[in-house]
Amino acid sequence: MVLLAAAVCNKSGKVLVSRQFVEMSRARIEGLLAAFPKLMNTGKQHTFVETDSVRYVYQALEQLFVVLITTKASNILEDLDTLRLFAKVVPEYGRSLEESVILENSFQIIFAFDEIVALGYRESVNLAQINTLLQMDSHEEKVARALIESQEREAKEAMKTKQRELDRKRKDMQRHGGNPYSNGYEGGMSSSSSISSSSSLITNSTPVEPATSYSAPKRPTGSGMKLGSKKKDLNQFVDKLASEGVTVEEIPTAASRKTAAAKVSAIPEVDKESVHIRVEEKVSCVASRDGTLETLDFSGTLHLFISDNAYEGIGIKIADNKKAQTNTHPSIDKRMYQAQSIIALKDKSKTFPLKQEVGVLRWRLVSSDASLIPLTINCWPNVTSSGCDVNIEYELQADELELDDVVISVPLPGGVGAPRVTECDGDYSHDSRKNILEWTMPVIDQSNSSGTIEFSISGHEDDFFPISVSFVSKKSFFGIAAVGIKTPDGKNVKFSSETLLFPEKYEIV
Repeated sequence: MVLLAAAVCNKSGKVLVSRQFVEMSRARIEGLLAAFPKLMNTGKQHTFVETDSVRYVYQALEQLFVVLITTKASNILEDLDTLRLFAKVVPEYGRSLEESVILENSFQIIFAFDEIVALGYRESVNLAQINTLLQMDSHEEKVARALIESQEREAKEAMKTKQRELDRKRKDMQRHGGNPYSNGYEGGMSSSSSISSSSSLITNSTPVEPATSYSAPKRPTGSGMKLGSKKKDLNQFVDKLASEGVTVEEIPTAASRKTAAAKVSAIPEVDKESVHIRVEEKVSCVASRDGTLETLDFSGTLHLFISDNAYEGIGIKIADNKKAQTNTHPSIDKRMYQAQSIIALKDKSKTFPLKQEVGVLRWRLVSSDASLIPLTINCWPNVTSSGCDVNIEYELQADELELDDVVISVPLPGGVGAPRVTECDGDYSHDSRKNILEWTMPVIDQSNSSGTIEFSISGHEDDFFPISVSFVSKKSFFGIAAVGIKTPDGKNVKFSSETLLFPEKYEIV
């Protein structure tokens, strides 16, 4: 027999699944299947119908038909035997005889059809053998998968061991008064971990010294793969996991750890009192080069640290401009905060934890208002016959802020040399290895709320994006701060505070 095609259609002639086994054009097979309902005579009991060129062998399955198109020279008995096997396969792999279900499982049905017929000729298989073939069960594949899983487990255990070693070193440095950020580990934690790390705000857990969770802004590296470069053992573990499809968080390199340590050390430490308030605020901003704001997200947390049990039941008066949506810890009296902007415990019989930093207030603002962008960057590349003239301008829109250590990183095209800077407010440096021009300002405030840099270099407009910005500020964008603290009997409490605002992501794309 020569089987031209097999199909599943409904009584109106709509084709649900079709598979041709010899070389045929799409128009030819569609024409043959379109002619089938017209040739079928419902008044007679038969299972085939012929034309001048082909024979249709079919079988009804409830509201559907399984149709085989063969040559007229094929053996009708073999055709009927093949048809019965096709009729068993359709409900087996179609899961149902509903049209929608057949369409959902069409590929499984086609795969089963291919096991029955090859190049127009029937294979010597039955339904059980088709099931075995479609399962494609391979012992070699199982062994390979087991080996990969074993390698993944080993890599994960090695990474956990390295992580525990880093934690131990960090704690040792804290106990000896060292800088816990010099190992680059703590700086990667988010501000929200302060609340989630403590199972409850009210607890009698072992005292732990507070740790600032400021993450130094990352600058774009712009570098690709380096041949022959030497990596640390920890990075090798991460690369091994990544090559096997396991997603892990990036662990800072030695260079990024030095940058983070330098940023933190540039911020003067605060002399901490028995009650210390730490405000941490992050901004994530992505704007297009034409000035359209894509994302603007502010988030912050107010942390409380008490080292003297005489102040465990205090109330904290908060200054809040009410622009952001605030959320208090479940143990805080929410009604009192909403009415009086005072943070105090809901249950007066309990106290704040001692010698443990806890987050008591969170706030967030997601906005599409471009006027809320703290620092706008305007980049105008002008392509000329001799290269490209680039003019970049910054403008401080939040006049109440004072931004320190501002770095505006502009990517440059590679292999064209250093840019020719003709005008610059502030300082600049060119990293030829990373192909980045870093425009730096020690401080941006009302006295220098705008500035420009102009340079020329060979390239095109897209070569200078995305531009990334990093800075730190000791002021909250929303003005959230502790303005007074009192004991339950009304006595004022001397306290210390620090505020840190920094960008989590700040790009012009």
